[in-house]
Amino acid sequence: MKAARVAAPNDIELVEVEPPASGDRLLTVKVDTVGICGTDVKILHGQIPVEYPRVLGHEVIGTVVRSPDGTGPAPGSRVLIDPAITCGRCDMCRQGRTNLCLVGGLLGRDQDGVFTELVTADPSRVLPVPDSISRPAAGLLQVLGTCIHAQRRVAVFPGQTAAVIGLGVSGQLMVQLLRERGVQVVGITRSEWKRELASRSGAAATAAPADAAKVLAEVTDGRGPELVVEAVGKESSLAAAIDLAAPGGEVLVFGTLTGAGTGAGTGLPYYQMYFKELTIHNPRAALLDDYAAGIRLAATGRLDLEPIVTHQLGLADARRAFELVDDPSSLKVLMHLD
Repeated sequence: MKAARVAAPNDIELVEVEPPASGDRLLTVKVDTVGICGTDVKILHGQIPVEYPRVLGHEVIGTVVRSPDGTGPAPGSRVLIDPAITCGRCDMCRQGRTNLCLVGGLLGRDQDGVFTELVTADPSRVLPVPDSISRPAAGLLQVLGTCIHAQRRVAVFPGQTAAVIGLGVSGQLMVQLLRERGVQVVGITRSEWKRELASRSGAAATAAPADAAKVLAEVTDGRGPELVVEAVGKESSLAAAIDLAAPGGEVLVFGTLTGAGTGAGTGLPYYQMYFKELTIHNPRAALLDDYAAGIRLAATGRLDLEPIVTHQLGLADARRAFELVDDPSSLKVLMHLD
């Protein structure tokens, strides 16, 4: 069967690999749609070390083709696979915080991933996806689950104001999720077309970064937003989030900051963190229930997911798909395996 894998930094190849061994209790899933994540891009460019060669990918929707012992979804079921690798025994797993497993990992990084025709999965890590969710919308369910996990860290209320810095895939999802919670959202990005998309998706206002403070002051009568979501992954964006947040507010750091190479600036406004008594949240990944919540919400039709998907290609076009992820004209890039 075919698979897209990284053979070395910046070297992605389409190759034939052996089908996975299903064993006595694993489901076999025929992959239908996969999404390219920033983590995949960093692995391809050698910014995240992996053992080569490595089949990439962790965002997947597929169809069960084999269920050896009858547990879990039946053959023919459309499913999402939780990409987390967990031990189930460490302190974090026993507390139900499997996203923080002390020896955990991720498909496509710590073991071969889902950019291939068939994969196996434990029935406990698989969730049914109803047919009412369109094919492109289903390709966003994994990242939607991570956004839901992040928002569960903050207690916002209808009538409050939130700013979302960065209107990429996750930023657009954050706008819609906050809108669903009754929050007035201001989307912030340099990209005019991404601001327009956020406005169509329910943002009360949008602004370029240079105008953000002024727009937020107008929207909140000078108070500032109770919540600021950093969805870029740069130190400078986190610094802006701290500066924009209202006194007593919260900052949700969704973008992954690792220091060097992620847009490191001149440091954070630490005194403002103290002076405003801000609460800083650093959510990580997602739990199975977060994915389940995202599936339920997507099935209601209240989220407008399809416009976030800008490109859909085949697995044979994997190189081009990765190029498109870095293109300013793109948001979510999906690959289909039919």
